[in-house]
Amino acid sequence: MKSKILKLSVLFLPLLFIGAGCNNDEDLFELQIGDENAVIQKEVDGIEFKFCLLNEAGEPATVFNEGENFTFQFSIRNNTPENLPFNKENVKFIYLQDFFGVKSDQKYYGKSKLYNFDENTYPNLEILNWLFSGATQPFSDIWINDKEEYNRLNETSEVKLNSPLEKGNYHTQFSYRFEFGKIRTEKLTFKINFEIK
Repeated sequence: MKSKILKLSVLFLPLLFIGAGCNNDEDLFELQIGDENAVIQKEVDGIEFKFCLLNEAGEPATVFNEGENFTFQFSIRNNTPENLPFNKENVKFIYLQDFFGVKSDQKYYGKSKLYNFDENTYPNLEILNWLFSGATQPFSDIWINDKEEYNRLNETSEVKLNSPLEKGNYHTQFSYRFEFGKIRTEKLTFKINFEIK
């Protein structure tokens, strides 16, 4: 009986690996709390993506003090020799609920206010028409925005700003298939696990 089970195991084990490989159309880039290098930096088809959280001193970090504000920083750099199209169609990821959003295992806390819009409410996004060879396009915002600055940028008076996060473990994560002309990525997922202590 044991030899029969062993033979069946050997037969089905390769099929298990083949099946697992068929669904791998998403790349996950993840930082853990306390990682020495607190920056996700990955190049895909000549496009370099960077994602990190900055502490109040402007340094990449995954551990913050209670009450400390932090900055989301994401950038796209063109390391190819060609200029690539880069317009509103290329940056729809900023409208995702998860882009610069914060979650814990139990709750969604919201997203940074500068990017807390959809295409209909914030249609005048100014983006370059091209991402030139060697150029970088940054996206950045702080978790707790200044109300006056936010109102000036977004011409609204009824604003509910984010509160400082309590002690605990959180993460920020978003997934997107990027497209720059002929360059099309698989779905890329960027995740930063962080702690408020």
